[in-house]
Amino acid sequence: MPVQPACSRCSAPVVSIATEAGGGWSCPEHGPTHALWRPASASYDALASHLGRTRGFPTYLPWPLSPGWSVSDLAAVTDGERVRGTLTCVTGTSELDGPVDVLVVSEEPGTGLGARVAGTPHDDPGLGHFEGQPLVRVRLDQKQVPLWSVSTSASSGEWDRSVVAGEAFGRWLWIVVRPASAVLLLRDDWILRDVAPVGPPLVELPFAGPAPPW
Repeated sequence: MPVQPACSRCSAPVVSIATEAGGGWSCPEHGPTHALWRPASASYDALASHLGRTRGFPTYLPWPLSPGWSVSDLAAVTDGERVRGTLTCVTGTSELDGPVDVLVVSEEPGTGLGARVAGTPHDDPGLGHFEGQPLVRVRLDQKQVPLWSVSTSASSGEWDRSVVAGEAFGRWLWIVVRPASAVLLLRDDWILRDVAPVGPPLVELPFAGPAPPW
């Protein structure tokens, strides 16, 4: 089934519009917006299509995946020919928390995908985000990336999740973990890798659904 575009900030479908720069997209709620491309289900073919659409922009996954974990969701945000953001979700279990979802978003400032997944009211983490000590650090290739806790108290949802965010290579890096208590998993020296250049080993990745709601 072809992937249909939606709004990057909400679940509404978008319509194609003409702009001074060429084609664009419009959301009934947010007006002119970026297009979100999310497959109906995660699979190797969906990942291959996703990586083709997002050439030149990183798609991060925990690497290698721990036994029992699988890729359960993928998404990309584009603005014409330009890629604005990517999302992945891996799903597994832990002894203390049971089923766990870990969503990773890399995006340009102002894109709004990370905020949508996190359930926060602003496109970016917000003023004062980098105050105090980071909650966790993850490894991104060979770089240690500090991530600070993002408050979800202003969210209209009742989701049980923890949100951390920071800056990596000039882009926002968000990680959303559900349930909230499973954020402690990130303290176990999590390693993220851009899987775009990985090549044939991606065939071995396990995929499963359904995708988590966001």
